[in-house]
Amino acid sequence: MTPADTDTRTAPIPVLDLHCDTADRIAWQSLPAELRAAYGHDFYGPGDEADPAGCRDLAHSHCHISLEKIGPTPWAQCFACFVPDELSPEQAITFEAHVSAYMRDQLARNPQVKAVRTADEIAGALEGGDVAAIRTIENARLFAADPGLVEQLAADGLVMASLSWNAAGPLASGHDSHEHLSKKGAEVLGLMERSRVALDVSHLNDECTADALAHATRPLCASHSNSRAVCGHPRNLTDDQFRAIMDAGGVAGLNYCSGFIAEGAWGPKAAGVTFEQVAAHIEHWLDLGGEDAVALGGDLDGASVPAILDGADKMPSFQAALVARFGREITEKLCYRNALAFLRRAQTA
Repeated sequence: MTPADTDTRTAPIPVLDLHCDTADRIAWQSLPAELRAAYGHDFYGPGDEADPAGCRDLAHSHCHISLEKIGPTPWAQCFACFVPDELSPEQAITFEAHVSAYMRDQLARNPQVKAVRTADEIAGALEGGDVAAIRTIENARLFAADPGLVEQLAADGLVMASLSWNAAGPLASGHDSHEHLSKKGAEVLGLMERSRVALDVSHLNDECTADALAHATRPLCASHSNSRAVCGHPRNLTDDQFRAIMDAGGVAGLNYCSGFIAEGAWGPKAAGVTFEQVAAHIEHWLDLGGEDAVALGGDLDGASVPAILDGADKMPSFQAALVARFGREITEKLCYRNALAFLRRAQTA
């Protein structure tokens, strides 16, 4: 039985969110000092310096995502290990291992959180009332140092990975540059596909996105990227990119970062972004035929977001607004069904 088999008229709407930075945020203060120094920050998120103890525990914290804030909402979360551009590929190996070990300890302390690998395991966790933790990597530059880690981490539960963050990297490059997918990046993409690790094209520049779409033979996604036609930031997807991802069996995850929702919504303006401005991205994708290709990719604990989305505890009211605007079926597809179907395709196609 899956969440879709329940009475959808009355049951809470589950969530399958394709991206957050919570794993980094709660593990940050335990990182080796040389890795924190390489990034240049002793603390990861806003408010952490004032309350260092309040961002170390998955159960209770001031982070956007915690078990306390998730509450009764059935929830599956892709917990990305975000690897900063400032780290070398060799340093990235140590960094990813540390963050993943910290998350394993958190799961051991909170048995209601289940580490999951497959779409069926995700659906089972949601149906059983558990929180599903999905392991992903943002900026998998560690694979440049050791491509054999792709198969190793896949066997250990890695579900999805992106090849860059914002800068030019050893595998691929972000929107700060116009470099193409490297030879090593194409090799790693092939290894990921053979290991059933889904490719995430969020943060790739236009050149690398085109290269990835040309090389990929399996469904891929943009875990946290909005519509560039609605907000012109280069981190967002063009209509052609969205269509290509959709045609490849993928999805695009709605990013809550205010500056990617509305033009100029940075700093003090971030919290004031409205539901209508968020909904405009969904509406545009629906107009492109994307009813089955929209998902959630909040980027919580990694971005400044609107007040209406400032934490997992805001999800029930956000879902109510989505139902009022788009109806229950579209809202369910956006909140979990499309992402679950994508992961099933990516793992079995």
